[in-house]
Amino acid sequence: MEEKSFRRGGISVETAHIFPIIKKWLYSEKDIFLREIVSNATDAVTKLRRLTSLGQYDDKDEKYSVRVTLDKDEKTLTVSDNGIGMTEEELEKYICSIALSGALDFIRKYDDGNTNNGIIGHFGLGFYSSFMVSDTVELVTRSYTSDKAIRWTCDGSGQYEIDDGERDGHGTDVIMHISEDEAAYLEEFKIREILDKYCAFMSTDIFFEVVGDDKDEKSENNEPINETFPLWLKNASDCSDEEYTEFYKKVFRDFKEPLFHIHINADYPLNFKGVLYFPSRMNEYESYEGQVKLFYNQVFVADDIKEVIPDFLLMLKGVLDCPELPLNVSRSYLQDNAYVKKVSAHIVKKVADKICSLCNNDREKYEKIWSELKIFFEYAALRDKKFYDRVKSHYLLELTDGTYMTVQEYLKDCEEKHQNTVYYATDKAMQAQYISMFETEGYKVALLSHQLDMQFIGMCEAADGEIKYKRIDSDVSGIISSSSDVVSNESLAELFKTVSGNNALNVKFESLNNTSVPAILIVSEESRRMEDMMRMYAGMGMNVGELFPVEYTLVLNSASVLTQKIASLMETDSDKASLMASEVYKLALMSQRHMTADELKDFLSDSFKLLEML
Repeated sequence: MEEKSFRRGGISVETAHIFPIIKKWLYSEKDIFLREIVSNATDAVTKLRRLTSLGQYDDKDEKYSVRVTLDKDEKTLTVSDNGIGMTEEELEKYICSIALSGALDFIRKYDDGNTNNGIIGHFGLGFYSSFMVSDTVELVTRSYTSDKAIRWTCDGSGQYEIDDGERDGHGTDVIMHISEDEAAYLEEFKIREILDKYCAFMSTDIFFEVVGDDKDEKSENNEPINETFPLWLKNASDCSDEEYTEFYKKVFRDFKEPLFHIHINADYPLNFKGVLYFPSRMNEYESYEGQVKLFYNQVFVADDIKEVIPDFLLMLKGVLDCPELPLNVSRSYLQDNAYVKKVSAHIVKKVADKICSLCNNDREKYEKIWSELKIFFEYAALRDKKFYDRVKSHYLLELTDGTYMTVQEYLKDCEEKHQNTVYYATDKAMQAQYISMFETEGYKVALLSHQLDMQFIGMCEAADGEIKYKRIDSDVSGIISSSSDVVSNESLAELFKTVSGNNALNVKFESLNNTSVPAILIVSEESRRMEDMMRMYAGMGMNVGELFPVEYTLVLNSASVLTQKIASLMETDSDKASLMASEVYKLALMSQRHMTADELKDFLSDSFKLLEML
């Protein structure tokens, strides 16, 4: 049998072909080139600090820094550091070979696999991002072990030269000769903008200066443009509320104080830190526009990362520093990454823990912010069962008297009356009559005025089973009525059916306590919730009202003087009795729902007729 032969080989890439790709496609945002060069410089400093801590170098308390210099006359942008520097051998190994990272070699040699080492660069391509905006790049470097400086020069074709250079002290200068097409990177405001976005929290002091022949253009800053030890790296116990607020306003440029903050310091295996804020809204119509900034070892990676935060937490603002994620992370990577899912779950837990802590330990503040927190609370609970289980006992009921109670506090406060039932109103003004009757009988009434409230209480009933929610106009038997002195009158019932225009109207007689109200309309809780659902579907263009008509019950107060008056007038003045019955029905209807145009027209007409009689 003839033997088959095979060969192995490696794919070769010509620099003349790869450099145009680097210049155009290396990063989706061209501004990132400065982040890469500055982060390489901070890495060089971090490495030398590491060697000092290992006793392999004595820095004699040297002040480390990175300096970014814009020279408009020379049309150069230079990033200088006084870090570890490179020998000629190291320069040829790490700079002349694309994608070979000196950071990885250093970590293997000195950090024993510790990923939390503060070293940023894991990508050898970072340095070559400088060619995205430059015709030529010069690199002058001197190793901490050498007295000799090396100069490396490369143009856009990929051809480079190495010769002796001049440099005082160890470190590296990266001199980018900005191309004519990228002249925007010779503007001071542009460079400041990039540094502020990407380098505001890097671990080494960064200074920025502008030089030129025109003295008016010279701008030297003796203060670093970055904060080397940001809030999220500190212990929560060492940070004041004022510091958290100041950090929030600085990073997000929001003049309003946040409702609360959450300091996260997750250990192995998650290994990420951060500070999240729940923003405040000026009014209920202001939308929640959250923003979470993602960092990698204090280097800005991306803005508004929705993939790390569940959708029901997207109103949060904050920063997350995740060194377990790659520096140049993509959104598609985040969407399917198991680590990201664990980070997201941990954030949900921390938010739930914060809510519970506020309710238990700072009840006054919790009640103060509840009106803004409530919608988020309900929505998050509806979306995540685990979140609901953690926070359900800290849901507050706002009562009609302006006070707040948890559901358990509400039930316990008047246990013999409430009996595992929460009585609520949806409109304090329209349902004022019902509220008054319930409160007179010693019941507390909660306010649930948003559509989301209905979905939330429905979920609560389904999840817990024992506690029921009833609107105050859904039932009055045994609550604001008694069985004594109840006088039924079939003729009166028929009269009210007639004036209502609904012969199928349910009419019943009760003796209502402590009120002279002649009649009220009630709708069962189940029927009313069906009505709410119908309104939602009606908004979608579906006419479901005819399929599921709402059944109202008119309760006539047999103890009311007016009810008795109408009954007696039926025998002496039927027209007047009908007019009064119509007016009573419309008033009862007004307390239950908004009138239709025809109902309001008839009500006004009857009112004028009654006034004429007077």
